[in-house]
Amino acid sequence: MKVQNETMSLKEIIKIPDPVLRTKCDPVETITPELKKLMDDMLETMYDAPGIGLAAPQINIPIRLIVMDAANKEEEQEPDPIIMINPVILKSSDEVSTYEEGCLSIPEFFAEVERPANVLVSYRDKDGNPQEKNCEGLLGTVVQHEIDHLNGVLFIDYLSKLRRDRVIKKFAKAKKAVSI
Repeated sequence: MKVQNETMSLKEIIKIPDPVLRTKCDPVETITPELKKLMDDMLETMYDAPGIGLAAPQINIPIRLIVMDAANKEEEQEPDPIIMINPVILKSSDEVSTYEEGCLSIPEFFAEVERPANVLVSYRDKDGNPQEKNCEGLLGTVVQHEIDHLNGVLFIDYLSKLRRDRVIKKFAKAKKAVSI
């Protein structure tokens, strides 16, 4: 059994069709001790899920905050958590890459999604300092996926309408069955 640090708490990850997942999130205005705790809680929740990215709206908080860790666990890379406040994609490459994506808010569903292979992102770090990061490979895909969440976009929106509608219908039906 995993022992949790007492200062951190796991957050509930909401699932589709929850309307918060379709909300355009508000920018973070100030970095408070409560916000820093939320960042730690989000990382803990992401690792516990387990996932490699989590956006604040996925835990029912519609603000522009994402956490990620694209370190390769198979290659036993050390964890490399990244926190981005108010991230913005400044540049996208013309070159594209395709990764099989999944989402903690759409459990057990995966699909190949084509996105720009490389993006330049500006954001504020945990302490509010302005940063820019060139993200490519898996990290490039993860950061685009998480920024999409901040704009109310889900990875299933890149699929055909028929396939997307089937996924949404399946989750809506499951949610209805649970609430009966």
